[in-house]
Amino acid sequence: MPNIVYTRIDERGLHGQISVGHGPHSGCNLILFANDDVANDPAQQALAKMSAGEFDTRFFTLEKTINIIHKASDKQKIFILIRSPQDALALVKGKVPIFKINIGNMHYKEGKKQIHDTVSVSEDDLNTFRQLIDLGIECTIQRNPSDVPIDIRDFI
Repeated sequence: MPNIVYTRIDERGLHGQISVGHGPHSGCNLILFANDDVANDPAQQALAKMSAGEFDTRFFTLEKTINIIHKASDKQKIFILIRSPQDALALVKGKVPIFKINIGNMHYKEGKKQIHDTVSVSEDDLNTFRQLIDLGIECTIQRNPSDVPIDIRDFI
């Protein structure tokens, strides 16, 4: 089984807060950015690599993540970074062994309601979180590792 040490939803992608805060906190040595758009965009990958600091990085589509995550070396301590709860659900349904999700940043836009300083959700997002919870996945809002985690169920 792959050694997934942390999974985070962050629409901002790979940035300093992850490489300086969440990465070291998680104990990871590899950040796997699982997102179809980023996996196919060298410019986004270059920006993310500049923010990754000391961490090895990979950029996989959701499908590639599902297909090869089980081939990961035991030495890899994997931090999975995704941009949406829908990406998380796709990975979980694809048998990626994720048991806990840190919800960091989901931007406000029309059709979403703000439920936390850094988290805004649509009805589709809430339904997706409900599905993840029904599958036994713990989902907590936590901007920084030092913040107290808040259970997403408090907002559903």
